[in-house]
Amino acid sequence: MTVVLATRNPGKIEELRRILAPYGIELVGLKPDFEPGPETAPDFAGNALTKAREAAAHTGLPCVADDSGLAVDALNGMPGVLSARWAGRHGDDLANLELLLGQIADVPDERRTARFVCAAAAFLPDGRELVVEETMEGRIIDAPRGTNGFGYDPIFVPDGETRTSAELTSAEKDAISHRGKAFRALAPLLAEALRG
Repeated sequence: MTVVLATRNPGKIEELRRILAPYGIELVGLKPDFEPGPETAPDFAGNALTKAREAAAHTGLPCVADDSGLAVDALNGMPGVLSARWAGRHGDDLANLELLLGQIADVPDERRTARFVCAAAAFLPDGRELVVEETMEGRIIDAPRGTNGFGYDPIFVPDGETRTSAELTSAEKDAISHRGKAFRALAPLLAEALRG
């Protein structure tokens, strides 16, 4: 069973291949000729489903996609779906991180709770849709630490940890991450839907 992951990110493809392989699902990435549309939904699930639908329409194959971001309680859940473009330009990790730290500079440690959220979605050519949402709870620290990660990882300490997400090994992070949990929850549902 071949499924397309709506991304060209090789790290994400490899991580999800490991999760889906035990279910007999072969995962492939998008070809360079497809450019997904903008993420305009007000929530992670809506953005993930839109990406999966677009990729399925383009390829004719079942597709999976995800949308994820950081929700900070002191900012009423923001940056949320705007996480990748919080400072204005998509993917400027350093600017996003610095803006967020500036916005919560006066917030005491006990109110710096936050979570990474991931919605993982699947769209099958017959129109069936699956969506699972998972989180990784934690808190925001004052200054970045660690180099093994991206985005907000250097300022996010997961619950039960003293290290930031960027200080964890890839295997440690995969075991507790919002994305890993979401796709591990989606995998058996997708396998069952593909068999049905």
